[in-house]
Amino acid sequence: MIPKVFREVIDLGDGREISIETGKLAKQAHGSVVVQMGKAMLLCTVVSSYEQSKLDFLPLTLDYREKFAAAGRYPGGFFKREARPSNDEILVMRLVDRVLRPLFPKDYHAETQVMIQLMSHDENVMPDALAGLAASAAIQLSDIPFETPISEVRVARVNGEFVLNPSRSILEHADIDMLIGASADSVMMVEGEMDECSEEEMAEAIKFGHEAIKIQCAAQVRLAEAFGKKETREYAAEATDEDLAAKIREAAYQKCYDIAKKGTSKAERSAAFAEVKEEVKALFTEEETEEFGGMIGKYFNAAQKEAVRELTLAEGLRLDGRKTTDVRPIWCEVDYLPSTHGSAIFTRGETQALATVTLGTSREASQIDMPTYQGEETFYLHYNFPPFCTGEARPLRGTSRREIGHGNLAQRALKGMIPADCPYTVRVVSEVLESNGSSSMATVCAGTMALMDAGIQMTKPVSGIAMGLISDGDRYAVLSDILGDEDHLGDMDFKVTGTADGITACQMDIKVKGLSYEILVSALKQARDGRLHILGKITDTISAPAAEVKSHSPKMVTKTIPGDFIGALIGPGGKVIQELQKSTGTTIVINEDPITEEGIVEILGTEQEGIDAVLAKIDSITFRPEKGSVYEVKVIKMLDFGAVVEYLEAPGNEVLLHISELAWARTENVTDVVNMGDVFDVKYFGRDPKTRKEKVSRKALLPRPERTPIKKEETK
Repeated sequence: MIPKVFREVIDLGDGREISIETGKLAKQAHGSVVVQMGKAMLLCTVVSSYEQSKLDFLPLTLDYREKFAAAGRYPGGFFKREARPSNDEILVMRLVDRVLRPLFPKDYHAETQVMIQLMSHDENVMPDALAGLAASAAIQLSDIPFETPISEVRVARVNGEFVLNPSRSILEHADIDMLIGASADSVMMVEGEMDECSEEEMAEAIKFGHEAIKIQCAAQVRLAEAFGKKETREYAAEATDEDLAAKIREAAYQKCYDIAKKGTSKAERSAAFAEVKEEVKALFTEEETEEFGGMIGKYFNAAQKEAVRELTLAEGLRLDGRKTTDVRPIWCEVDYLPSTHGSAIFTRGETQALATVTLGTSREASQIDMPTYQGEETFYLHYNFPPFCTGEARPLRGTSRREIGHGNLAQRALKGMIPADCPYTVRVVSEVLESNGSSSMATVCAGTMALMDAGIQMTKPVSGIAMGLISDGDRYAVLSDILGDEDHLGDMDFKVTGTADGITACQMDIKVKGLSYEILVSALKQARDGRLHILGKITDTISAPAAEVKSHSPKMVTKTIPGDFIGALIGPGGKVIQELQKSTGTTIVINEDPITEEGIVEILGTEQEGIDAVLAKIDSITFRPEKGSVYEVKVIKMLDFGAVVEYLEAPGNEVLLHISELAWARTENVTDVVNMGDVFDVKYFGRDPKTRKEKVSRKALLPRPERTPIKKEETK
């Protein structure tokens, strides 16, 4: 039977369109759609258990995968099958999850799985910008409880004009690249990178993206109505007890307010809050505690959150005693690790990051092999968040999605300040040693200092700050340099990085509905003040990049050679280059420029003497004497019919100096004119057109003897 297909089309206004289709594929899923733009097609399915889990949170799995078949390619590696998700796929998962998760009911705890798969690729379409639309549309067609449709779009600015969902080739020319997630009435998520844009320009980009999202949300509503929107399923909601909530608030609110007002350290206030919580529990009998279950803890947390928020809104004070605009004390140090190529410590309050820099050749570039993109990164940053940094002991299960996301944010913040002519592949690693509030921003600051310590000539130093917002609708407070606790209790947390001249990257999660752009710009400007304060601490520690790399760091020299000499430099079976690396203690990498077909030789070594030896060998191999030029040579071999001479400026390059070119007078024996080891000049005449052999001459540089006149008597 031919399936009945329902389809909705979104016109982007520039000849492009996005279609949302359902009814053809994956009909056993609770909701499924195919989102198509050009030849790019995403299949998204959603399934949610009809039984509530025993967990006290929503067990939501958001999965995004790009199939290699979508681009007509095979997976790399030994096993020709897609395996673990790539970093880029994980980043897309995080982007969609951050918008979807808050819109499920807080008491909905059923196992839920959203799967998004790229089934067909179009090189002119970046599928990550369609993933949020696909996920939301699939949920709208299901009976899963969900507050409102959302969507996500990419906004780029090219030549001063905003472009919606640009192709990768267009994006290369953009000075703003942002992904924005929103519902029809509220912006919920922003993430991107910029070329030092202003706060107002960033807000304009968000507005532009939000207008497009409103249209996409309306299209989802129309599709759901045409398909036949299902009634939202019933589920066992969490038990509530308003009398219990009021009793706990009365017992805990003021005590929590007083503790928050003392401005103590994380450990001290955690212990104090825990003591109040125990006092609240003591108000109930064992039977009542068992009857109420987790409600006691839930209502205590609500009272604590209300007290802390009210302290900030009413008195402008925060958990650690700071005012809303204060940044915690900062201390920094560079060149801490003696053996690394660059290192720095950045400590802000109870957050600390130790960053290292390692310099290498193009061989160490990070390779990217995805269905939608193949390339490499010569600057990349890795972020590690071990459990001890928060005083915890938990299993180590590889790199987490959070570590990948925070590392990517810091990488985007810094990469624009790495000069285009930097010869190195640069790896930055941030080890988070303490965390109580934005270790990703500490990573940006530590990374900046480590790069400058390593001698990377950064265009400008970059700093970052994490901000928060608390609002009750009438009052609001923007918090600079938020604590971990403030991240959880606030209505918005946003991280902003930049130079003294503008923003380079941002990441925002907005929890309050209908946030005005005036408040957003105000918050961004307060972030700028905090960012500049932190930048001052950084430049007080290291004011400019080191003039040179450290003595134990590798020096990098890049040399271009004609393409037809690449083989000679490598040698048969790599013999020449291997012996050269061994004898000079260097690393030599040869790449061919695909456009000019020239060889690009990278020479990496700690000793300048070894690098100079490699350069001399390259000069020798690539030496081409010019016709008509004079060269100094040395006799290295004697023959009956001439002498073999070596060019002194290119050792290893030999040529035959024929006996007839030694002197103007007839030469009977070569040794009558030159001997082994003699050094003199010769003139190069190029190749003889008949013999195709190179010709040099010594006599051409000697005065030509005058001819002796012949007497008449001698001619008779």
